[in-house]
Amino acid sequence: MNPRNRNLLIAIIVVVIVAVGGFFALNHKGKSNQAATQKTVTVGIMSGNKQEQSIWKTVAATAKAKYDLKLKFVYFTDYNQPNEALLSGDIDVNAFQSYNYVETWNKAHKSDIVSVGNTFITPMHIYSKQLTKLADLKAGSTVAIPNDPSNESRALFVLQSAGLLKLNTTDVSKLVSLTDITENPHQLKVKEVDASQTPRALDSVAISVVNYNYATAASLPKSESIFMEPLNKASAQYINFIATTSKQKNNKTFKEVAKAYATKATAKEMKVQYPDGGEIPAWNLKL
Repeated sequence: MNPRNRNLLIAIIVVVIVAVGGFFALNHKGKSNQAATQKTVTVGIMSGNKQEQSIWKTVAATAKAKYDLKLKFVYFTDYNQPNEALLSGDIDVNAFQSYNYVETWNKAHKSDIVSVGNTFITPMHIYSKQLTKLADLKAGSTVAIPNDPSNESRALFVLQSAGLLKLNTTDVSKLVSLTDITENPHQLKVKEVDASQTPRALDSVAISVVNYNYATAASLPKSESIFMEPLNKASAQYINFIATTSKQKNNKTFKEVAKAYATKATAKEMKVQYPDGGEIPAWNLKL
């Protein structure tokens, strides 16, 4: 080969090698920068609710696709744990509670947990294995209700809405207890149990007021629901939400998590997980 042509060929090969090397180096750098800029948000949810976990997987996919967010989940078994973890900084946000619950929690713990976006609302139901309608309830029957302050208050208002007793107020924003019962025409015997045990209590009581998440976890059939809590303006306090601390309430990334939740994809997955319509999207709910 002519020396001049050989040198030209070598020069071309060197240029090609440098160009290819530069392309791969630039591509690798781009991927590295993308990985470095991807944000991770740690979300606390309850471990016992498989339906909610499926819904949050849908939210995670939306968050990654629309906001380049990675959601990392931490699972809890007790209702006190997610807020404690939030206040200690072990998680960024949590999603398990309603507004009336957090109001009671904040007062009791002198904390400042706030909302960055609504998620859903689940009406309470009165269930029974003995009755098919409330009109068949016998005098002196026993009713089970949750024993924590916020859910007990809500359950008592449900019983009032069902016409089974009267309280000293109709203002559901007020926290009531058994001492606020003014009329009990059926002489109901009220049994206070842990909220998670209200479905199991149906084996020994005539009726039980059950939170929807516990009804679902216990696979209570819809046919055993004989009354559903009415939804109105006062129900706003029962809406669930994504929570963080007041210092982080304007955190753009946390708000993006809420936006990723408030989508048609999430609503569609809710229908899949709760075909009976017990869980209702609340981000655009008109009460």
